[in-house]
Amino acid sequence: MADSFFSNNQIETASLPAIQNIALEPVSARYRMLNLCVCSSVTVAILLMLGLLLYQPIVRLPEDVRVLLPLLMILTGGVGGARFVYHLIADSKVRFALRENDLVLEQGLFFSTLLCQPILRIQHVELSRGLLQRWAGLASLKVYSAGGAGHTFEIPGLERDVAQKLRHFIVHHSALDAK
Repeated sequence: MADSFFSNNQIETASLPAIQNIALEPVSARYRMLNLCVCSSVTVAILLMLGLLLYQPIVRLPEDVRVLLPLLMILTGGVGGARFVYHLIADSKVRFALRENDLVLEQGLFFSTLLCQPILRIQHVELSRGLLQRWAGLASLKVYSAGGAGHTFEIPGLERDVAQKLRHFIVHHSALDAK
């Protein structure tokens, strides 16, 4: 008689669906282009400032500073180039999927992360749009889970209307299931 109230049957792991079968959608290509433009612009701006400082005729720089500035320019170019290559590859690996009961995010270049958030555990959804994101027509969707201090994850680089549709679905899905 005690068995009719409680069961804890074992589930065979071979019968579970493979997570790799989820059809993940890439974020907007404009997100990638925006990151590449920002990375390039910052690198070029820093190189220009260092170059102007090195070749300005107003103040005579000490010799050790004159030797150090070209090394800083090489370092800046190397770091900027590395960031450019990183964004070139890593931004294409940001993918997401909305399923009936959960939201999935996959990202990462060196360490791939696959996050799956049940929609019923989502407490708050926020659309975030910075100045450059607004200019490019993009938005980030921040998902906050119940019991968490910060956002569980963020899907960057979504088209604005896609982000609004995702937010609307999640908010109304949670409201319907809470009743």
